[in-house]
Amino acid sequence: MKLEEALKMAFERHLDLVEITSKANPPVVKIVDYGKFLYWQRKKEKEKKKQQKELKCIRIGFKESEHDLNFKAKKISEFLEDGHQVRIDLILRGREKAFSEQAIEKIKNFLEKIEISYKIIQEPKKVPRGISAMIVKK
Repeated sequence: MKLEEALKMAFERHLDLVEITSKANPPVVKIVDYGKFLYWQRKKEKEKKKQQKELKCIRIGFKESEHDLNFKAKKISEFLEDGHQVRIDLILRGREKAFSEQAIEKIKNFLEKIEISYKIIQEPKKVPRGISAMIVKK
């Protein structure tokens, strides 16, 4: 259909002519209400963002109690069930930074407390503020 005819049809219906794809030959256009079209585009984008899984971070301390570690391990299991990636940071302060080998062992012991099966994306490694590891559900 020619452009003039399409514009005339859109004008008669009190609607807009919206280009869907310009790469096709001839370009594909649609007769729609432009405001409604934008609304549905934004709604689709929001839905895509909801479906994306995000990175969750859990911070543990070097001297944290057993009960707190068990609670955080349970929370990590919930995050993994929802399909999120989880980064576990063991924060070292002051003189605790001298015991980085013990900190790596502590984070490995903490990972054993997690009940759900997981895959380690990033092994526990030293970062500026302590030790960090990243896991995801298998």
